[in-house]
Amino acid sequence: MSLNRHLSRSRDLARTAGDHAADMFAPLTLIGRGLRHHAEWAKGRWAATPRERRGPTLFLAAAAVLGIVLLPHGLLFSLVALMASAAWVGRRPKGATAPEPDARDLKLAALYAALTPYLAGPDDLAPLYSFDGQYKSAFGSWEFDGEGRLVALELAYPAYFTDTEPTARARIEQVVQGKAGRAREYRFDWDEESNKLRVSALAPLATDIAAQPFVTAPGEIVLGFTDAVGSQRTIPVNQGGVAAQQPPVVWRTGARSAEPHLLALGTAGYGTSSLLRSIALQALPYGDLVVIDGAGTGEHACLVNRPGVHTVETSLHGAQAALEWAALETERRLTALNTARHSGVAAPEDVTRPLWLLLDHPTELSELANAEGRPDPQDLLETPLRHGRAARVTVVIADDIEARERISPTVRATTRARVVLGPSTPEVAQAALGVPLDIAPAAQTPAGRGYARIGATLPVRLQVPATVDPLDDEAPAQLRDAVIALLPHRDTRTEAAAQTVQLKKESSGVQPRPVW
Repeated sequence: MSLNRHLSRSRDLARTAGDHAADMFAPLTLIGRGLRHHAEWAKGRWAATPRERRGPTLFLAAAAVLGIVLLPHGLLFSLVALMASAAWVGRRPKGATAPEPDARDLKLAALYAALTPYLAGPDDLAPLYSFDGQYKSAFGSWEFDGEGRLVALELAYPAYFTDTEPTARARIEQVVQGKAGRAREYRFDWDEESNKLRVSALAPLATDIAAQPFVTAPGEIVLGFTDAVGSQRTIPVNQGGVAAQQPPVVWRTGARSAEPHLLALGTAGYGTSSLLRSIALQALPYGDLVVIDGAGTGEHACLVNRPGVHTVETSLHGAQAALEWAALETERRLTALNTARHSGVAAPEDVTRPLWLLLDHPTELSELANAEGRPDPQDLLETPLRHGRAARVTVVIADDIEARERISPTVRATTRARVVLGPSTPEVAQAALGVPLDIAPAAQTPAGRGYARIGATLPVRLQVPATVDPLDDEAPAQLRDAVIALLPHRDTRTEAAAQTVQLKKESSGVQPRPVW
């Protein structure tokens, strides 16, 4: 018992001695911690100081130290002030640990630091952005999702920033997207009056909508689907085997359309041919088709010998013959429509039935024609393009985005409905659509993903329905079956034509001529 009592007393004495030693050296530990904080702060300030300002800053610091030394008791007072400041900065409650920095604060601070070189002014007396500033002085609000990714941000910028120049805007948008993550799309809303920029991350569009009959009015073509901001209505669709409502991107064609022709540009493998097939399947029940496959890849072989498809051409000679016929057919339709209008009778059914000219990669044929010394097939499109709306002739052209400079001026001037598919930079998207994008494209996009602009409206996001080539054995069987179900047969084509005739009969009271 006495041995245990002696051991316990020895441990208590040792613990008491340790506590006295800790209490003795506590002020030194406190001051040492504060001095380290001061040293780290000075090092950070020196690293943040621009190189051209380091010389004057060092000179002013040396002058201040010299002035303090020359003062009576200046050195003593400065040491006392330094020790007191270090003790105050180095204080920390007993048992407390240094707080871990918040990941959101780190991301916002990094974004603020990245924007500072572009938004800081050297002569600004009260800068929003400075190298030693805090992000809370410029960022008004922000929002993160459950995975810690930035989904919304509102930031202020100085009034002297050139927010009216596309180049300056693109530089800021690129910095924001780089720090927030390039895997998503971002919409940038520039408020020039208030000098504020609102950034919002956009949710990905649905990619599991296959080719199917869409609920639309006559003359309406569903180019694809977008988000709630890009469309004012929704239509029922079969999305992955489940009924859903999705906002469509609708292109209105016909005699009263302000944008009667369409130009689609894209990167190879990102869905321009699928877009043509989707348009063909929607137009075939109530119109006739002429298909020109300039690439000669057989992407549209599924339309050969289908009711309503006049021809599917892949050679230069066949394409020129088909386009020459289309130009003559446009003139014939105009003459018949004018005659019927002057005579006060209903126009014949064969001139009011829509005629669609679908051209896939026509610039390939233009290069062949140039090499053989033949006329450019694009020149044969001038009559259908300029008079197609009155003659019920619609032209749809799809080509590679790298070939946009080889597209004829007539095609570029008359195709006011535009689509761009695949990954693209803001500069390329602006050249294809005609206006700058207020959306920063993602680095990687699925097939059929892009943007659409109908006439003078703002560009909207677009996801083309999965309309695969049914003759492609590598395509999923479910998607191939969906396209095959939409291909017209003689019975379905006759039924659709009879319905159209009956509707016109009931609306006009005149017995029209049958289509077939």
